[in-house]
Amino acid sequence: MQYRTDPKSGNRLSVLGYGCMRFTRRGGMIDQAKAEKEMAYAIEQGVNYFDTAYIYPGNETAVGKFLAKGYRDKVYLATKLPHYLVKNIEGAEKMFREELRRLQTDHIDYYLMHMLTDIGGWERMCAMGIREWIAEKKASGQIRQIGFSYHGGTQGFLQILKAYDWEFCQIQFNYMDEHSQAGLTGLKAAAEMGMPVIIMEPLRGGRLAGGLPKPAAEIFQESGYDRSPAEWGLRWIFDHPEVSVVLSGMNAMEQIEENVRIAEEAQPGCMSQEEQAVISKVREKIAEVTKVPCTGCGYCMPCPAGVDIPVCFRCYNVRFSDGWFNGIREYFMCTTLRNNQTNASKCVGCGRCEKHCPQSIPIRKELKNVAKTMERLPYKIARKVAKIVKF
Repeated sequence: MQYRTDPKSGNRLSVLGYGCMRFTRRGGMIDQAKAEKEMAYAIEQGVNYFDTAYIYPGNETAVGKFLAKGYRDKVYLATKLPHYLVKNIEGAEKMFREELRRLQTDHIDYYLMHMLTDIGGWERMCAMGIREWIAEKKASGQIRQIGFSYHGGTQGFLQILKAYDWEFCQIQFNYMDEHSQAGLTGLKAAAEMGMPVIIMEPLRGGRLAGGLPKPAAEIFQESGYDRSPAEWGLRWIFDHPEVSVVLSGMNAMEQIEENVRIAEEAQPGCMSQEEQAVISKVREKIAEVTKVPCTGCGYCMPCPAGVDIPVCFRCYNVRFSDGWFNGIREYFMCTTLRNNQTNASKCVGCGRCEKHCPQSIPIRKELKNVAKTMERLPYKIARKVAKIVKF
């Protein structure tokens, strides 16, 4: 495993971090035994940065149970304060104490203000007294390093960088987001300030691994390189010397094995001009067919009207990347063949979801497009048949 030294703390961080958002679930509950086996294996392979969050259902508790079995001192633990749920500093304190309880620890190594989207969110927290609260927690040792995760435009990111003496930051960065969100400009700016940069969504929630449109996947297959789409995506990120840690939401041993190998081999500057050209061609093909840039993070959920928003968008994109039949079939199976249907036409236009979308997707507008495209006559007929046979 390769490591990068955090210039702010001196910590040696593994270049591959464990994103704890996507643990395997059984019946809606995290498969604790499977998750623990995977996390233990990752640590054995040298992974020492683990990332979770207050709002990830059950994840902090799952991580805490695992770390309590003798692993806490083997990792740097990161979690987050959902500032958008905080009404006052007492609320922040309550959430923080709950996180310590869930994680079964007395301190957080890397603590983030979760999902800032512009300077306004930070200014609101400052008005509540968050600066003083952070200073108190750092003085007590309960928070070791303070940072923020970001989903917004480049200029907003640069403003937040300069608004406080941050010790690290976390941004979405992949070959499809090189010039969106904080982007390459933000990555370089943070690195120039001596700040470790943690990368999230390196494969856009898996879409750049197993969800590529066929024309894009064929470019990789015909490139002459024996690599999976996931390896292409991760190598592209590791090529940037400004990157400190790349988070991967691993939930299978095969994923961990592959990602560890890539993290051991890929170096800054490892991508040749020929390889960069392959990525450029793939990027063009993906852009041609992707209708909604949803990563499946689920921050928009739950929907008060019962719409499964990430699933609707995923199936909608499949309709254009993998063909009409595959898209409609997946949409029908995932939204309609269930006790409580979750299809796009259930949207009532309340807009609650849009306040939480890291990608700033006009969700209500796109759900109308999904319903219009996916819920045509063949879908309606299948839906009636399903009711008759009581699926």
